[in-house]
Amino acid sequence: MKLIHPQFITDEKGKKLSVVLSIKEYKTLLENSEELEDIKLYDAVKAKNEKPTPLTDYLRSRKTKRKHA
Repeated sequence: MKLIHPQFITDEKGKKLSVVLSIKEYKTLLENSEELEDIKLYDAVKAKNEKPTPLTDYLRSRKTKRKHA
């Protein structure tokens, strides 16, 4: 992971209240977080050992669900 350079906003006692990051660092953290979530979801699906659903079947079921919503 790339290094981040946080700046902290503190109260009068020195307690950290907030963090300030550059936009680039913030976006990198968001992207890494989203990627980690994708990996976790993939691992959860793989652990179930279920048969894959063809895309056409999935899209058909999704369309049906929308009609009933």
